[in-house]
Amino acid sequence: MQYDKLGKFIKYKRETLGVSLNKFAIEAEIDPAILSRIENLKQGIKLGVLENISSAFGLTLSQFFKEYEKFYNVNKK
Repeated sequence: MQYDKLGKFIKYKRETLGVSLNKFAIEAEIDPAILSRIENLKQGIKLGVLENISSAFGLTLSQFFKEYEKFYNVNKK
């Protein structure tokens, strides 16, 4: 599976909810600068940070990945 657009998907979901980057970062318990770099594909994302982001969206990590894969039509092989 390809997850090269993960940051863009996070940004899309956050903006769809109408939540500012700073507010979402606080809810996800991560530094806003890190979230910005993740969303702009300038930094990789650690699993623990992704778990915090998923939780801030009210999703489990599994649910988050399912939404991502559906959004980008990721084909499972």
